[in-house]
Amino acid sequence: MDGGDVDGGVGGGGGIEKDEEAEERTELLRDRFRLSVISIANAEAKKLDMEASEPVVACVADLAFKYTAEQLARDVELFAQHAGRKSVNMEDIILSAHRNKHLTGLLRSFSQELKGKGPQTERKRKKSSKKEDKAIPS
Repeated sequence: MDGGDVDGGVGGGGGIEKDEEAEERTELLRDRFRLSVISIANAEAKKLDMEASEPVVACVADLAFKYTAEQLARDVELFAQHAGRKSVNMEDIILSAHRNKHLTGLLRSFSQELKGKGPQTERKRKKSSKKEDKAIPS
């Protein structure tokens, strides 16, 4: 053996700590996601005067989380990168649903509703040229 660190790093395994933090965040998100899915499934079942099987709802929640975390997140990130942006926006989410026309329509409606309810944000103004600055009297 060469006497190096087990993780191959220098300075006591800071990379391992970051991985553990990321895993903890993922677990927390998975738990919250699962609770939300269970809540939605139970509410919808109640509306329809039905009963939702706990193992089936748990399975649906796990599959939905796996799809969201693995596929959807990757897709919207790629859409944003393709558009030359560093962050994801609502258009990326809508684009990710392009195979489902009904869902795309619902997302577009929701987006418009959010835009109508949200505070009006001012768009960044373009910097005026020096010619324009000189033309404006002080």
